[in-house]
Amino acid sequence: MATVRPYRPEDEDALYRICLETGLAGADATHLYRDPRVIGHVYAGPYGALEPQSCFVAEDEQGVAGYVIGAADTYRFEKRLESEWWPKLRARYPEGSGESEFDARMIRHFHHPPRTPRKLSESWPAHLHIDLLPRLQGKGMGRHMIDHWLGAMRARGVKGVHLGVGISNARAVRFYRAYGFSEISRLQSPYDVIFFGIAL
Repeated sequence: MATVRPYRPEDEDALYRICLETGLAGADATHLYRDPRVIGHVYAGPYGALEPQSCFVAEDEQGVAGYVIGAADTYRFEKRLESEWWPKLRARYPEGSGESEFDARMIRHFHHPPRTPRKLSESWPAHLHIDLLPRLQGKGMGRHMIDHWLGAMRARGVKGVHLGVGISNARAVRFYRAYGFSEISRLQSPYDVIFFGIAL
């Protein structure tokens, strides 16, 4: 059985690895990226670096196999990304670089990160990401981890949470609807994303 615990700095490599191995609508994206950390620079690394208090991992006898990460205040977090996270990546990865189409897509994100619409961040100020390796899937661990994360946000006085799911990720869309999240918006470009929200 896996246990959920707070994130620690030594978990950083596990966050990046899990992000990559679930980066294709929940499936392994390792074959798509030449730089195995580039996707994690967008969807995992900044949370451990900038908001570790909002990060939790699932660990079993084989090690860390899942995480639920996010930010209690999306608007403030995105401001910190712009001042503390993206500049170093922009310096390391010039705009237009990338050895594969997927690397290049993430690098464009470094240089032109989308901002969360204020209508989302005002009503549902927190946001989360959750990823589990296959060995933890289908066992109720996803629900347990979200319960844990929402409880932590509720204890901090957060009033609502949103998340984005790729429209093609039908399994995740079904999961969030079954959990109790409601669809609040769709974004067709540059990403085909459904936004879900839940009040706390």
